[in-house]
Amino acid sequence: MRPDRDAILKALEQVIDPELRRPVTELDMVRDVLVEEDGTVSVTIALTVAGCPLRHSFQEQASQFLGEVPGVTGVRLGFDVMTPEEKTALVSRLRGGRPEKEISITAGTRVLAVASGKGGVGKSTLTANLAYALSALGEQVGVLDADVYGHSIPHMLGIRQKPIAVDEMIVPPVRGDLKLMSIGFFLDENAPIMWRGPMLHRALEQFLSDVHWGELDTLLVDMPPGTGDVAMSLGQLLPRAEALVVTTPQPAAQQVAVRAAQMAAKTGMRIVGAVENMSYLVGTGQELFGSGGGQALADEIGAPLLGRIPLDPVLREAADQGSTVFELAPGSEGAAAISALADAVAATRAGTIRKPLTVLG
Repeated sequence: MRPDRDAILKALEQVIDPELRRPVTELDMVRDVLVEEDGTVSVTIALTVAGCPLRHSFQEQASQFLGEVPGVTGVRLGFDVMTPEEKTALVSRLRGGRPEKEISITAGTRVLAVASGKGGVGKSTLTANLAYALSALGEQVGVLDADVYGHSIPHMLGIRQKPIAVDEMIVPPVRGDLKLMSIGFFLDENAPIMWRGPMLHRALEQFLSDVHWGELDTLLVDMPPGTGDVAMSLGQLLPRAEALVVTTPQPAAQQVAVRAAQMAAKTGMRIVGAVENMSYLVGTGQELFGSGGGQALADEIGAPLLGRIPLDPVLREAADQGSTVFELAPGSEGAAAISALADAVAATRAGTIRKPLTVLG
């Protein structure tokens, strides 16, 4: 039985571009579909760039979905490259009529800035693992590494893939279901960044306007420590952003974290809560950095303490390996604590009912 062409086209609707997260048929990426007498189907897909690093995903999906069509005996997938005119049309379609240089974050996306008063409190490790945990809850999550001088998200999540430029639009690298953007993707090896404030603002503005984030539920922003230019720029560019403030238990970190919270509040951010990191050593309960800093921070900024994350060596080991604690040690105390934090963060979303309502007869 010769395969039905309409059934083949229907099956191609299930092939999703791994970076743009839309069907290849919707993006007009399907060039040719040939059905041979012996049931072999040949499909050509036009990619945005010749060396697309994720073309294996197209191969796997096409083989799976086309192979399920009755009568198909084999699948041949070829690739071509979009013309400049096709790229322009694609960018226009993805922007949905939005002008260039306008913030691309949709109105339904929650922007959550993970902030701290000082460096070394584990904020970036927490951001990377929290993103994974929120994704596991079914959310579409993006991570913006706004710590330009101390960017570490690419290393912690093991991403070496470069962003793809399509006309004036930047397609961010992906890791599973996560979309990621960092200045680190544009640098050679471990090159330093030596920029003044206005350049930081322009970089953050470009990451929020030129990057195709798509339909995200939550965008986590890994903020630099302190109360400098990036914090002010984020408040200016995203006035509806919220802040999650991270501290360690000792007073020195907690007192500085209060300043970060006050800075966020002054720029119009809603403070959703505080997180105490490195609260105690797993297995012993020993409080190496003292105790009470997280609750003291929460009390002073008038926000709930959403989680206490233990000092768990597997968190460090996972980050060094470019992984998350959920992939390296899913049964660890650290993984359980961050999962609980993700639940608590999800419950603080504006409009979420946080307690059962009284049932009226």
